[in-house]
Amino acid sequence: MLNINNNAANVKRDLLVHIARLQMDGKLDTSEISRIPKELAPRNKQPITCCIFHDRELLKMRILARMGISVEQYEESKLLEDYAKEALAREKPTWPMLTVLHDACNACVKQDYIVTNACQGCFARPCMMNCPKKAIHIKHHAHIDADKCIHCGICAQNCPYHAIIKIPVPCEEACPVGAITKGEDGREQIDYHKCIFCGNCMRNCPFGAMMDKSQLVDVIKHIMKKERKVVAMYAPSIVSQFSASCEQFEKALRQCGFDKIMEVATGADVCAKHEAAEFEERMARGDKLMTTSCCSAYVRAVKKHVPDLIPCISNTKSPMHYIAEIAKHKYPDCISVFIGPCLAKRREGFTDDFVDYVISVEELNAFFIAKEIDPAKVQGEPKTKKSSKLGRGFAASGGVAKAVEANMKNPSVLKLDVINGLDKNGMKKLKMYGEINAGRMEMNETHGNLVEVMACEGGCISGPCVIVNPKKAEFSLKKYVEEGKIEE
Repeated sequence: MLNINNNAANVKRDLLVHIARLQMDGKLDTSEISRIPKELAPRNKQPITCCIFHDRELLKMRILARMGISVEQYEESKLLEDYAKEALAREKPTWPMLTVLHDACNACVKQDYIVTNACQGCFARPCMMNCPKKAIHIKHHAHIDADKCIHCGICAQNCPYHAIIKIPVPCEEACPVGAITKGEDGREQIDYHKCIFCGNCMRNCPFGAMMDKSQLVDVIKHIMKKERKVVAMYAPSIVSQFSASCEQFEKALRQCGFDKIMEVATGADVCAKHEAAEFEERMARGDKLMTTSCCSAYVRAVKKHVPDLIPCISNTKSPMHYIAEIAKHKYPDCISVFIGPCLAKRREGFTDDFVDYVISVEELNAFFIAKEIDPAKVQGEPKTKKSSKLGRGFAASGGVAKAVEANMKNPSVLKLDVINGLDKNGMKKLKMYGEINAGRMEMNETHGNLVEVMACEGGCISGPCVIVNPKKAEFSLKKYVEEGKIEE
């Protein structure tokens, strides 16, 4: 994925901050919102596109996505304040969670391999000798026949000088299920019937053309109304995104206006207990394998692309569902807000009656900035209740499987396998397990009977909406996990 420190991410944050401030000041649906593009793209600034006016037009459309409106609905003649009124008036978020800014799309050329000046025209000729289609000839240096090339990459793999490079289409390359293709105009489009909402396209597009539709406006609206309790349910990965203790982070959420704070790790504890019992029951009746179910991007990937594996998905609900269910029972008529690093959870929230809104850590960070709250400088209050180490560990790859194992009565029957990231290789492995379940492939000692699947490599701390380098987040997560309670 792109380095987290990039201009597209910074602009996204700045837009969210401006929108949140205007909303809290009661000015979101006024002409003040039309000033944002001019503030972020002033006349004396070097334009990113052809001119500063085009930059501003793109910013206007990006504002729509930040207010939860599909960019595809953009009308040039319509004022931003009118769109803001629509955002403030809506009762619930609108489908789909992703929107494509076609005017920002670079219409990248199709994936290709090219020979650079680093080619030495060497005597060994490994590129030419190993090309399965004889698409390479050498005259002083290597030349690739585009009509014969099948883009297999064998030439690049064999070049000792790394002189042959791959020119990808970043969003297409990142999509594990082929849901992104070029339209007639050469710009990318998303097939939402194939899409698993992993967010890979969004975090890999260098032009920021793939955008999530924010629900921050909706959440702030309910916080400001104060008609119903607003409950923040934060995923285990979230604390790792801020240089603050768990106590500081929760106090910061209260300062933002959330009435109640709940750890999703508590829901993860419920999930682990259910999955452990379900796994043992499945093995007792002779099932070949079971997969975990907490990653909604993975669940959708199986349902859409690996139907042979559908019977193997655990029937257990996700930690988000369980904590939202607890919240609704504890605080009837509350507004439940899940906070996580994930786009797929936003998709899951659409079909879960216990979840009202899903906001990302990017949106929460912008909310903190707009409120001038630094979680690291907040005076935290001692927690009376903590979730378990195992529940908090769900945020890292392998954590779900570890929690399930710890909750089993007879862990000796368990053979773990972890699919760490649903890239194209991860999808191949999923399909292999589908073949096993369908009886077209024999199961051997290398295969697992409990398969944990995370769409993001490294787990949720590498989600598409994170704001901290996963390596740093991993360190912070370990501290958060160690501070959890040991289950009795």
